Amino acid sequence: MRRRDFIKAIVGSAIPWSFAARAQQSAMPVIGFLCATTAQGYAAELAAFRQGLNQNGFAEGHNVAIEYRWADDQNDRLPALAADLVRRQVTVIAAAGSTPAALAAKAATSTIPIVFYVGVDPVTAGLVTSLAQPGGNITGVTTMNAEVVPKRLELTHELMPTATTMALLVNPTSPTLADTSTKEAQAAAQTLGLQLIVFQASTEPDLDKVFATAVQLRAGAIVISPDAWFNSLSKQLAALTLHYAMPTIYQFRQFAAAGGLLSYGGSVLEFNRQIGVLAGRILKGEKPADLPVQQSTRMELFINLKTAKALGLTIPLSLLGRADEVIE
Repeated sequence: MRRRDFIKAIVGSAIPWSFAARAQQSAMPVIGFLCATTAQGYAAELAAFRQGLNQNGFAEGHNVAIEYRWADDQNDRLPALAADLVRRQVTVIAAAGSTPAALAAKAATSTIPIVFYVGVDPVTAGLVTSLAQPGGNITGVTTMNAEVVPKRLELTHELMPTATTMALLVNPTSPTLADTSTKEAQAAAQTLGLQLIVFQASTEPDLDKVFATAVQLRAGAIVISPDAWFNSLSKQLAALTLHYAMPTIYQFRQFAAAGGLLSYGGSVLEFNRQIGVLAGRILKGEKPADLPVQQSTRMELFINLKTAKALGLTIPLSLLGRADEVIE
């Protein structure tokens, strides 16, 4: 074979392969991953989401692609990011770890399937018509963590029974979560005979002011409302706990492990794994309307004994006995 004919043969054989590769890539389903926080702050949770996908046979870059949209802790960016995913005609939208992200995704499309992970009652929030039969194009996982705020208030009251004032910290840029948490906490405080001070924070400098003011007002403890931004600041919030000698309670183990006093809630990694599983089931052909919203059924209590000692607190045996883990 002459050299020219040989080159033509090689080039000709490469063209069908190139077209086939591009066709296979274009046929690959795409998940639009919409998150209120940062890529760095959500790394462990994202790994859990991918694990859920893997359980259904999907691996990123192999048989599914993921388009990431990070709001970088700016909830007002979420509607535009969700709209961009819709324009790109992704196969599924995963609104991870935040009620504002779920609401933005729902507002952006009524046709593209959506899976969410939120901390409120999704029926009350207007995301689904019912937990058993979500209806429409959306389903997901709820931790009901906003509704657990009263229990966190009760735990701090059990730890500090002589305290007459407690504080609640909310993020005003997530109004659904903030309003629900405030309402639930105020009702619980009234039942317990406590005065409740509600603080708002949406920037890191705000947090320092909140802790300083809580100390000045002699609050017994700060109950931190569930929020994706607060999740990403577990270490900073734990550091403020120690700096201001202010007892705190939050939802996930990561907070207590970082030096926070108490954590009470479910597993953030498990919730993200579950939405990965749901996304995988939808990619296989199931409809969101037929997939019931999953609820957190197990709450765990974590106590950082080292922090308690640093704050001069003695943890009652009644709390120690109920703890799932005591961090020393």
